[in-house]
Amino acid sequence: MLGRRAVSQELVMLGERIRTRRIELCMSQETLAEKAGTSANTVSRTEGGQMSMTIKIFIKLVQALDTDANRLIGIVPAGETERKYRNVLYRLSHLKTYEQKIVLRTAEVLADELCRNK
Repeated sequence: MLGRRAVSQELVMLGERIRTRRIELCMSQETLAEKAGTSANTVSRTEGGQMSMTIKIFIKLVQALDTDANRLIGIVPAGETERKYRNVLYRLSHLKTYEQKIVLRTAEVLADELCRNK
């Protein structure tokens, strides 16, 4: 890193995901900066992959973008798969408590078996 300038492709990709989410929310850089308690210049440079950020700023951006940190760092599947996950979780949240416990236990057993059979 030269000063605070990014030399990492990961920071460039992180900036692109931050920009994409901001645009999904129809939010300007200025609005995001205000919500995150930082400057528009910081948002611009972060989105452009030109600057690293502290974990404190990252957390504020996650909160301001009303998203999950994993999504911004590229861990959560995007697109159709993500929609499917959200749909399943939404449906599960509307089950009765004992039904949720049954589904959770079934998923745990299935995941354990799949891991054992790798």
